[in-house]
Amino acid sequence: MLYCPTAGEHLATSFNEQLEQHGTWRREFALRLKLLAEWMNDHDLLDSAVQERLKHLETQLRSDKAMVAFVAEFSRGKSEMINAIFFAGYGRRIMPASAGRTTMCPTEMGYDPDVPPCLRLLPIDTRLQPQALMEWRMVPEQWMRVDLEVDNPQQLAAAFELVSQTRKVTQDEARALGFWHSQAPEDNPLVDAQGLVEIPKWRHALINIAHPLLKQGLVILDTPGLNAIGAEPELTVSLIPQAQAVVFILGADTGVTKSDLAIWREHLISDSTGTEARLVVLNKIDTLWDELSTPEQIHAQIERQKASTAEILGLRAEQVIAVSAQKGLVAKVTQDEALLQKSGLGLLEDALGDGMLLERQRILRLAMNSGIAGLRADTGRVITIRKRDLTEQRIELLGLKGKNAGVIKHMKGRIAQELADFDLGGAKLHAVRSVHLKLLKEVFGILGPKVLKAEMAQLTEALTQKGLKLGVKKAYGETFVRLRANFATVQSLAAEMHTMLSTMFVQLNTEYGFSLQAIQQPDLNFYLNDFDLAQRSHLQYLGLSNVFKLAQPEFADRLVRALSARLRSIHEAALGEVEFWSKSAASQLDAQLRERRRSFARRMDAVDRIQQAAGGLDERIDEILLQEATLEQLENKLMELTAHLMAPPKATAAELDLEIA
Repeated sequence: MLYCPTAGEHLATSFNEQLEQHGTWRREFALRLKLLAEWMNDHDLLDSAVQERLKHLETQLRSDKAMVAFVAEFSRGKSEMINAIFFAGYGRRIMPASAGRTTMCPTEMGYDPDVPPCLRLLPIDTRLQPQALMEWRMVPEQWMRVDLEVDNPQQLAAAFELVSQTRKVTQDEARALGFWHSQAPEDNPLVDAQGLVEIPKWRHALINIAHPLLKQGLVILDTPGLNAIGAEPELTVSLIPQAQAVVFILGADTGVTKSDLAIWREHLISDSTGTEARLVVLNKIDTLWDELSTPEQIHAQIERQKASTAEILGLRAEQVIAVSAQKGLVAKVTQDEALLQKSGLGLLEDALGDGMLLERQRILRLAMNSGIAGLRADTGRVITIRKRDLTEQRIELLGLKGKNAGVIKHMKGRIAQELADFDLGGAKLHAVRSVHLKLLKEVFGILGPKVLKAEMAQLTEALTQKGLKLGVKKAYGETFVRLRANFATVQSLAAEMHTMLSTMFVQLNTEYGFSLQAIQQPDLNFYLNDFDLAQRSHLQYLGLSNVFKLAQPEFADRLVRALSARLRSIHEAALGEVEFWSKSAASQLDAQLRERRRSFARRMDAVDRIQQAAGGLDERIDEILLQEATLEQLENKLMELTAHLMAPPKATAAELDLEIA
């Protein structure tokens, strides 16, 4: 739910500052995590279970992204708003926002340190080929690439103007590319004297620059108008639904037009619960700043426009913010605080920061705290096992004081017999692991690409039949019913694996004194929610307004491919969750088995040394006491370091080095 401040509230930390603070926290956390891993490695605590958890945490931290999608019909000032919020520091416009120069293709801005600063453009003709947009991302050679000079605003602005390029095509070509529909002539582009129409030159643009905000994990999605959005299904079924915040921009002078309402109903709202992450901006309020009206009259007019907009779109009044992006940009460039406050841009930035960023940070920190708690538990169990083994050895050796060589020899034989019995128990473990792997293989089969590919092929066949697709919703509904049933089967298999592992862990804890704890089975409800979101956003295409588009095989095929790409990412994420859970359980068992074998080796070594030297018994007991004290120190240090990670203080790299030392 996006927080929306009112004009009378004290302005909180700006969006940019909040994002920078979050980035600082992520950098500090990553450094602490790295130093913790090095410390654990130095003290032989970095087993496979712990390594798996560290890897999982690092991946979560590195891949954390916050997407803001800006959606509007043409000429609503969308690119100007992006300039004002994110790029005012350059002292000029970066995104094309002047008359006749506007974003013509969906444009994503983000930062990947492994890719040089560049603009990549995918030709519009790729729509004639079957690959989904997600698949084209994996084929970099098909994109036109322009290298960027991040510190050169003029070069950046010139390069970004390429996203506004168009080309002239025939009506047949426009139809094949999704920009011409005979059944909806009012939405078609104008025909020139030569019978040609103007369409975007590019299908999609990717901008990779080391902008301070983008480096913190922000992704900006700039979308063009209604015609372009409707022609690219992946925008609606994948990119826009995954955005943490969607900023829908209207003109303050026009209010909600027919085409604005079409975008809202067809591409942004799928049901009554889908409005909380939507923020509506009435832009260009400076057009209402009339010298013949008093400030009170102007304010009342803006408030009426906000109330009317909220009512039409079914929103709370506070979800509509009135802004002048152009005046806000000018105010930032000229450092005019009075104009900046009058522009209302600060209210929009606060809504984004306090709504999107704070919620994103909260979710990430909860995930990190949960992971660190698991890391602490796994490592703590290893230390506890070592302490217990040392205590048992010490008691065992104290019992040898004053005993003759025969007793010592008997003890050596007993240790050897215990080891042999322990090895025999390995056969039971092997049998349980075989069943576990069999069930895991079933999970991978159900959520693997083969099943999904077959489902999508069946759906494509239903959609590509000739004529109007009046049974399309039924075909989609049946597909999602089967896919949900697959997830239910996977959840059942996971429950079976969890029960089996829990039983085995209890048995091993009883027989060998282990401290194994069955990890809570993976909950796939999160991914089912993603399924629901994909289905709702997809069903928007199946209404009467798109019935003629669906009659075109190439559009129906693009629609299914977009859905397939989205569902594949959900399946892969769910599989990753199950695999991580399985590895964590197996790694915990492996760690305790390894520690027990080390214990047998240490006990046998101690008895051998006692046999060879008369004073060896007292010497070995002293060694054990010293090792017990060292383990106590390690346990305290582990608690201290993980506590820092779960509630990280401000610290410099030098301070962190002192902590670890």
